[in-house]
Amino acid sequence: MHEDSSRSQRESGIARRKREHIEICVREDVEGRGEGTGFDRYRFRHLALPEIDFRTVDASVSFIGRRLKAPLMISSMTGGTEEAHRINIRLAETAERHGWAMGLGSLRAAIEDPVGSDSFVVRRYAPSIPLIANLGAVQLNYGYGLDQCRRAVELAEADGLVLHLNGMQEVFQHGGDMDFSGLLVKIERLCRAASFPIGIKEVGFGIDGETARRLSEAGVAFIDVAGAGGTSWIEVEKHRSDDPVRREAAEAFLDWGIPTSECVRETRKELPDMTIVASGGLANGVDAAKALALGANLAAFGRALLAPALHSEERLEELFARIAFELRAAMFGIGAANVEQLMRTKRLHRV
Repeated sequence: MHEDSSRSQRESGIARRKREHIEICVREDVEGRGEGTGFDRYRFRHLALPEIDFRTVDASVSFIGRRLKAPLMISSMTGGTEEAHRINIRLAETAERHGWAMGLGSLRAAIEDPVGSDSFVVRRYAPSIPLIANLGAVQLNYGYGLDQCRRAVELAEADGLVLHLNGMQEVFQHGGDMDFSGLLVKIERLCRAASFPIGIKEVGFGIDGETARRLSEAGVAFIDVAGAGGTSWIEVEKHRSDDPVRREAAEAFLDWGIPTSECVRETRKELPDMTIVASGGLANGVDAAKALALGANLAAFGRALLAPALHSEERLEELFARIAFELRAAMFGIGAANVEQLMRTKRLHRV
């Protein structure tokens, strides 16, 4: 008890929150209870004569100037604590071996408390893959600007920056930053001034087609739709909250959000040329294949990787290998020899 108290006193407020987020995501049931991702409403139509050699199925793609072995990505998750550093190193090493992109957790902790900055420095463990730094878009209303964004990218030796939109999480978070007014103009100014690509992601409630179009017009380089069907950050904050109003109100929002599949379809229809990342509740490589067939360029996995990353390198290695194998097997099963053919397939049907 004394040790826990001492650690709590040493930790900054942000670091403590990050530690609690990890613990809650691993131990508690924090999935939403809505329609799910929507991927279960789609089926691939099997092709008995694919006319390709499975061994030559090519899942490689390019993303923000770097080549990937597969159109797969680790969603932004954590940082700012010793445990988060161990998790990020293990994720980075595994992503490097398998050729996945990697998003880092919010670097606000590192900018405001340099003691925790090492937890985000993983480039030496992943020298060739795309690394994406991360900050909350709302911080642009709380004193952040180009300098802080550039600092985040430089600190992480990243290839770009993603600004996350987490309005509902902030509303349910004790002391959350809830002023989301006028952000689009500030995002546009930042995109025009920055020398690095800037993307936007939600945190699990989804980005619709109209919002995606507005973000595209503001100059963002890619959009991670981060739809509903996986982790609900309202649920996560409910487990942290001492406020009875917010804890009880969270129950009314169990089905909040736009299913990931719907976000992908809407965004691709609205923006034929945008780079789209599909995240939010993807369970396996078949879900990833469906996401790409619906219009995504990359598929990203988050909380599904967290427990294996905590447990062992072997478990994480097996999970990465399985997801990539499932993706390539699905491609083979519909006769898609490469990702471009998967994205153009007519063999995905709504059921």
